[in-house]
Amino acid sequence: MKAFYTNDNGLLEVLKWTPNCWINIENPSEAEKKYLLEELQIPEAFYNDIEDIDERPRIEIEDGWTLIIMRVPIKSNDIKLPFQTIPLGVIFRGDICVTITFYKTEIIHDFMLYSRRKNIQVKDNFDWVLRLLLSSSVWYLKYLKQINQKIRLAEDNLEKSIKNEELQALLQIEKCLVFFITSLKANDVLFHRIKNLRAHKASYDPDLLEDVEIELSQAQDTANIYSNILTGMMDAYASVISNNMNDIMKQMTSISIILVIPTLIASVYGMNVPNGLEESKYGIWIILFISFLLSAFGVYMFKRKRWF
Repeated sequence: MKAFYTNDNGLLEVLKWTPNCWINIENPSEAEKKYLLEELQIPEAFYNDIEDIDERPRIEIEDGWTLIIMRVPIKSNDIKLPFQTIPLGVIFRGDICVTITFYKTEIIHDFMLYSRRKNIQVKDNFDWVLRLLLSSSVWYLKYLKQINQKIRLAEDNLEKSIKNEELQALLQIEKCLVFFITSLKANDVLFHRIKNLRAHKASYDPDLLEDVEIELSQAQDTANIYSNILTGMMDAYASVISNNMNDIMKQMTSISIILVIPTLIASVYGMNVPNGLEESKYGIWIILFISFLLSAFGVYMFKRKRWF
């Protein structure tokens, strides 16, 4: 999907390209790819880099074109990975500025509406990149809140009964947090590289730089906190499962020992040898009484040791 936006007291959508307008393309079709590579003459290597789902954030310059790749969060339809991060590329030269992503995101639309509410004026391409970094950090925090709700839900389910499904849900959340932490660290490195560019250092808005740094730091800290909580929770439940298994094994061992007592007595007195009770009409009752007495003593001893 291709859209054009002009900067006039916020971002306003227009029907066609005009100089210094912003071109946003999500999940480009073949026609849009042809438009980028042939009409705008964007380097094909830049396009292919953005298409790579594992591409790392960085800044690169080639033939006058500047490529800046950051990683932004999205909500996925994959049940096994409800949240993940994707590369979002910003390519610009002169009066051409294009953002490209191969997945549908909420960040661009949200930023467009936010710019209208706040009447934000984007000064130049690097100012635009910094604002995108700020917006992506805010969305990291929004998704981290949703992840925290999933952690609480999984914790409530595990308190009722420890099942594989709940443990798998925690593993899925842990994978999401790993993606978030890794991407936020890479975005932070990218931010500091942009911040320290000598050619543009004097033109940056200091308030905007401070906002981006604060939001990035907060998102990283929040992701690390949730990851540590989740790791501790999974370790705790692993110990609970191990303890439950030990209790079950102790109970099974106790029952086996108690059942062995009458079996052993019956086996001894069932042998075809003289035992003193073969002629007694009360022999069977004596054997049953002894078996019951010893079994009851075994139950008492195991109860005392709290094996039951």
